[in-house]
Amino acid sequence: MGYFWRMLSAERLKMSKSYIWLLVIGSPLIAVVPGLLSQVDGDMGMWELLQSVMSVIHSMLFLPILSGIFAALVCRYEHQDGGWKMLLALPVTRGAVYLSKFVIVIALLAAVQLAFLGVLLGVGFARDAGPVPWGGLLTSVFGGWFACLPLAALQLAVSQGWSSFGAPLALNVSLTIPNMLIANSATYGPYYPWVQPMLAMSPYGGEESFGAFNLPMETLMIVVLGSLVLFLAAGLFSFRRKAV
Repeated sequence: MGYFWRMLSAERLKMSKSYIWLLVIGSPLIAVVPGLLSQVDGDMGMWELLQSVMSVIHSMLFLPILSGIFAALVCRYEHQDGGWKMLLALPVTRGAVYLSKFVIVIALLAAVQLAFLGVLLGVGFARDAGPVPWGGLLTSVFGGWFACLPLAALQLAVSQGWSSFGAPLALNVSLTIPNMLIANSATYGPYYPWVQPMLAMSPYGGEESFGAFNLPMETLMIVVLGSLVLFLAAGLFSFRRKAV
């Protein structure tokens, strides 16, 4: 456990020297535009409308892409000038190294979600949306973060194996683009890691929903948890066998 905390501190220091905070606040700030321009239509309340229009691009596009960017960034230093050899020559375990990087990635994704929540509340107050439905908003924000965990584990496994910084990102973007089409499928949508954050953050549900959006949140979280265990175990196994 001591190895893990030392590695976690080292990873935090490396990230603090970068401008990664710009990535953390970028997507939430972009979400302000549709939030301010949207108009209530039908029976949908203002908070539900804001949650819907502000989260759709954020969760469909930026969250999956950010998970890949953060995973690539935490491995970038080690891929340069024999960094893996120097790191693994230290008195640390490979498990501590890998898990510390994973924790940094999911902590950054949590920061993104907290920033999004802050922006959502700010737009809601600016538009006089009324009493805050804390239960729904917190469930959406936490669900989006939790749904990113298996994707983060998968992206970290790819990033530590590929020395190229751009290749994992290109793969991630190419697999993110079909999200809306795949979300329309109740058969494949729940099991596609890149679309799970979008499903978890969506305010929809019930008879008016379609495709994978009609999936109960509890079922989606079970699928996400199973994917997380699988991808994290596979990535850790691969890293333990990594030749340096």
